[in-house]
Amino acid sequence: MIFVIWAIIFVLGIWIISTYNGLTALRLRIQNAWRQIDVQLKRRYDLIPNLVETVKGYMQYEQDTLQK
Repeated sequence: MIFVIWAIIFVLGIWIISTYNGLTALRLRIQNAWRQIDVQLKRRYDLIPNLVETVKGYMQYEQDTLQK
């Protein structure tokens, strides 16, 4: 009878540890996903000045073309 009780306690302990580790892994995956979103937004923000300069250059080209 004592063996059955110890087996149940052991299985319950393994289940608790496994569940805790699974939830911790999910929390870390969520944090990583949000960090990746932040990285992509920063990259986009950093590209805006390049895009503005490109448009200004093309605008100057079009202006010169229309004036000629």
